[in-house]
Amino acid sequence: MTRRDEYRTKPGVRVITGACPHDCPDTCAWEVAVEKGRALDLWGHPGHPFTAGRLCGKVDRYLERTYHPDRLRAPLRRGPDGAYSPISWETALAEISARLRGILDDPQYGPEAILPYSYGGTLGLLQGEGVAARLWNALGTSQLARTICAEAGSWGHRYTTGRPIAMDPMDFARARLILIWGSNTLTSNMHLWPQILAARKQGARALVIDPANTRTARAADEWIPIRPGTDAALALALMHVIIGEGLHDRDYVARHTLGFDALRERVAAWTPARAEAETGVPRARIVRLARAYATTRPAAIRLNYGLQRHRGGGMAVRAITCLPALIGSWRERGGGLQLSSSGSFHLDKRGLERPDLRPDPAPRTFNMIRLGDALSLEPHIRARALFRPRPVDPAPTAADAGPPVKALIVYNCNPAAVAPDLAAVRRGLARPDLLTVALEHFMTDTAKAADYVLPATTQLEHWDAHKSYGHLFFALNRPAIPPVGESLANSEIFRRLARALGRREPCFEEPDEQILERFVAAQTHPSFRSITWARLLAEGFARLDVPDPYLPFAEGGFPTPSGKCEFFSQTMADDGYDPVPNYTPPAYTERASATDDALCCISPPAHSFLNSSFVNVERLRRRERAPCVFIHPEDARARDIDDGASVILESRVGRVELPARVSEDVIRGTVLAPGIWWTSDTPDQKGINELTPQDETDMGGGAVFYDISVRVRPTTSSDAAGPA
Repeated sequence: MTRRDEYRTKPGVRVITGACPHDCPDTCAWEVAVEKGRALDLWGHPGHPFTAGRLCGKVDRYLERTYHPDRLRAPLRRGPDGAYSPISWETALAEISARLRGILDDPQYGPEAILPYSYGGTLGLLQGEGVAARLWNALGTSQLARTICAEAGSWGHRYTTGRPIAMDPMDFARARLILIWGSNTLTSNMHLWPQILAARKQGARALVIDPANTRTARAADEWIPIRPGTDAALALALMHVIIGEGLHDRDYVARHTLGFDALRERVAAWTPARAEAETGVPRARIVRLARAYATTRPAAIRLNYGLQRHRGGGMAVRAITCLPALIGSWRERGGGLQLSSSGSFHLDKRGLERPDLRPDPAPRTFNMIRLGDALSLEPHIRARALFRPRPVDPAPTAADAGPPVKALIVYNCNPAAVAPDLAAVRRGLARPDLLTVALEHFMTDTAKAADYVLPATTQLEHWDAHKSYGHLFFALNRPAIPPVGESLANSEIFRRLARALGRREPCFEEPDEQILERFVAAQTHPSFRSITWARLLAEGFARLDVPDPYLPFAEGGFPTPSGKCEFFSQTMADDGYDPVPNYTPPAYTERASATDDALCCISPPAHSFLNSSFVNVERLRRRERAPCVFIHPEDARARDIDDGASVILESRVGRVELPARVSEDVIRGTVLAPGIWWTSDTPDQKGINELTPQDETDMGGGAVFYDISVRVRPTTSSDAAGPA
C-alpha cells in the first residue's frame, strides 16, 4: 500500500492537491496529508504525467521548512537598538502605511520614491505579483524590471523564434542524441532525467557541455568541458561544419527560415580551430559533435539559463537557438530545443494585475540587478539603475534619475544575498532615511536589514495557480493547513496594506479564491479551452490544449515578424544589435589577458539549495557541508593553494573568504562557488555576490553572475584585519 492509499483510508485525514511554488522548471504537483489542521506528510502527485510522483530532495523536506522552529510567526519591528520585537498586524500596517503616506504626499518624493522588489521566491500567479501588482499600479510606484535570472536568454530566444516555445519535454525520451548545454539537469530539472534515461535505453547518447563536471555530466555519456561564456563561439563553429559539409536541411531552411545566406557568410569565419581557441573544446571534437548533431535523428537540445549569465549571453542563446532550424529537427518528435516552455502559456493577466490602474505616463522602471545603484542618493548613480534593455534606448542621465528611493518593499526575494554588488546593496539598506519592509518566512539577510518584517505563508497555507517553464501543465494550489502563527498570504498582506493606505477599489476586496476563479475564466486563448475552474478543483492540474504530439514548428509557423526562424532579424537591427548570430567574448577574458593570474568565477546553485531558499533546513545544510570554492589542481598549484585551505577571492567590486576544494571537476581557469549561502554561514560574513558587479548582459539588462574576473590567493594573517 502506498503512502497515498494509506492516508486516504485513515479516518480524519484529508489529502489535498497542490503544486510546488519554487523557481524550477518542473512545477511539481504534490499531495499533502492533513489531520486536524496539521500537515502529516507530503509527496509528489503520482498522477502527474511529467513529475510522476517524485519530488526533489529540497521540496521533499518542505514540511520541515513549514514547521521550522525559526519560522516567523508574528510581525516584527526593529527598535532603535537594532533589536526586533513582535507587534500586532494592526500596529505594523498602521505604522508602515503612515510612513508610505508621508512619502506619497510629499511633493519632493511622491509615488516613484517607493520601490517594490521581488522575484521568484514563489512563481505563483497570485502570491507572486497578483495583488501586489494591483497595489503598485494603483499607487503609481516605481516599477521593477525582473531581469536577474533569464532575461538575456529570453531576448535571444525571442529574436530568433518569436516566443520561448519548447519541444514537449516528455519527447526527450524519443531523441537519439541529446545535448545538455549548460544545464545541470539532475540538480535543477530532475524530472527531465527519466526521459533522458528512457532515450538512452533505446540507444541515445547524452552529451553535457559545461565548464564543470556536474552530477549530470558524470551521469551522462560524455562531458565536453567549455570555458564559461564562450558558448556562442561553439554554436557558430558547429554551424560552420554543418553548412560547410552540406549537412543542413535544405528544404526546412528554404521554407521556414529567414537569412540563411547571411548566416552562412557569418559562420564561414568560425572554423573549428578558431572556436577551439575561444572555447577550449578541441577542434576535432567540434567537428565530430557537429556531424553527430546533424546526422543523428531526432536530436534534442536542453539549454539552461546559466550559459546566458555573461556579457554576450543573449547572443549565445540566439546562436544555439538557430541550430534546430538549421538541421530541421523541429520536424521530428524528439527533436528541437528546450530553454523554456513558458511561451506556450498564453496567459491574459490584465484582470489579475490590473495594469489599467497605472498612471500615464508610466512611472520609472529600475533594473533589479542594480539595486545598489537604485538605493543611492546620488542622482548620477541612481540613473545607472534605470532599465535600459536595448542599445537603441537612450542612456539615462542624472536628470532622468527621479527622486531617491525612500521605501523598499521586498517580497519573494532576498536581495541582500542574491543581488549583485552586495556591498552597494548593504550601503543602501543601511540608509537611516530608508523604510525597508520585508515579507518573509525567516530572518534572512534581507529581513535582518528591514525596519518591519511581516510573516508570510508558505505554499501549504494559501491559494495559488502556476504555469510551468519546463512542461505543458497548468496547476492549482489549494491551501492544506491554516496559516502558521499569525502569518498571512502575500495577497492578504497587500490587500490590508491597500486598505490602510485608503484604497477603496473593489479589486482590493476580492478574496483569493474568487481572484483565481475569475482569472481562469478570463483566459481566451485556444490552449486554455478545456481548462476550467471546476476541472482544476477536481484534478489539480491540466495539460494545455495543444496537440499531442506537440511539434510546434514542424511546419514553420514561428511567431516572428516573418513567420520564420530568423537567422537574420530586422528587429534586432532596429534595436541596435548585429542582426546575425555573433560572438561577444566574456568580460573576464579582458582581465585575464591583462593579468596572468585572473580566473573566472561562476556560482551555480548548490544541489540542496534553490538560490538562497532551503539554506536553513538543517538536513540540507549537512548535505552541502559548508561554503567553499572549487579550483582546478593546476590553478591551485600555481597559487600555492592546498585542498581545504582558506583563500581570498577578489573582484573589482569586493572580496570573499572561502575554503578551497581542489578538484578536476572544474576546468582550468575557472573557479566555482556553489551558492547561495546566507552570510551568517560564511567565514567572513559575506556572500558570493560580493564579487558580482552590477554589469549587464548584451540583451535585456540581465546579470553577469558567471562572468566575474577574480584573483585567488591564500589567506594570510593580515586578512584578519579586514578588507584591504
